[in-house]
Amino acid sequence: MWPEAMARRGFLTAGCWCLDRNITVPYWPGEDVNVTVSAQSRAGGGPGCNLALDIRRLDPSLPVATTGLVGTDEAGDFLRAVAAENGLDPAGLVQSPLAPTQVTDAYMSLASGRRTHVMFTGSNDVVTPADLRVEGSNARIFHIGLPGIHAAMDAPCGPHANGWVEVLARAQAAGMLTNLELVTIAPDRIRALVRPCLPHLSMLIVNDYEIGALADRVTVQNGVTDRAACMAAAEDVLAMGAMQAVVVHYVTGATLVARDGARLFKPSVKVPPEAVLGVNGAGDAFAAGFLYGVHEGWSHDACLTLAHATAAACIRVPGAYDGVMTAAACLDLAAEWGWR
Repeated sequence: MWPEAMARRGFLTAGCWCLDRNITVPYWPGEDVNVTVSAQSRAGGGPGCNLALDIRRLDPSLPVATTGLVGTDEAGDFLRAVAAENGLDPAGLVQSPLAPTQVTDAYMSLASGRRTHVMFTGSNDVVTPADLRVEGSNARIFHIGLPGIHAAMDAPCGPHANGWVEVLARAQAAGMLTNLELVTIAPDRIRALVRPCLPHLSMLIVNDYEIGALADRVTVQNGVTDRAACMAAAEDVLAMGAMQAVVVHYVTGATLVARDGARLFKPSVKVPPEAVLGVNGAGDAFAAGFLYGVHEGWSHDACLTLAHATAAACIRVPGAYDGVMTAAACLDLAAEWGWR
């Protein structure tokens, strides 16, 4: 599908790196209500971190690099150490005195299985396209996020609608395949920031809410995903950009619409409820599994299979990436648990 890019190898991730404080609570309380924390830990977070570390776990032989901005503080030191411990060159994470490192409190409710993020955006508000180094990389796939929580990147940039467009265009010009990760913000804000990026994307992997926001369709009602609406929304979004594939993931499965005519639904892994200890990073893990399959030249169906298997492995632990194993081990786990 991409003969020029297939001559390259590995991944480059960019954008959001943050310190995640993973906090497990028995239930999510209302205002003025106390709840006792069941467990807590800290780890790297954000798509620049999570996808890079997921790929390192899926296949330690692949070259993986990252580029981003953190603060000149203990949290920034911690994230650079996380990068180094996982085989990434920490020099890709530049420490800036302009703002402290982003910190995200990632709450996981055991009662509902849902997550709530409370963020101090810090250093990610001051990162600019000039801070993200894509030229000179020999990576095959470039992954970046998150529009909507990066003030400088979200702003107009020269002739471009925003800084995301500029960086994606540079990555494509450098010869890489491109993917953009989104975050759940207001639908009109998603459309304003992301639609200008679509002509510069090779693929787009999003959740059911995000595809609905992009296409201006209702895809989730009363917490239930409308599969048909997701397929229609993915068709709409594919037509808006240059992507070869649009993938939509949700709890029960995933939908793929491709420019080669493929239209697929793939159910998710039947994870035992007692095995779910944290859903933070599940979307990153799904994207990592799919993009690894793309990197290896797999079929659409095989890419979706590994995407679901990687997400299933991820949610066995509270952290965003510690549960991810080799691609073979993730597939074995999915086969053990079975499919919905």
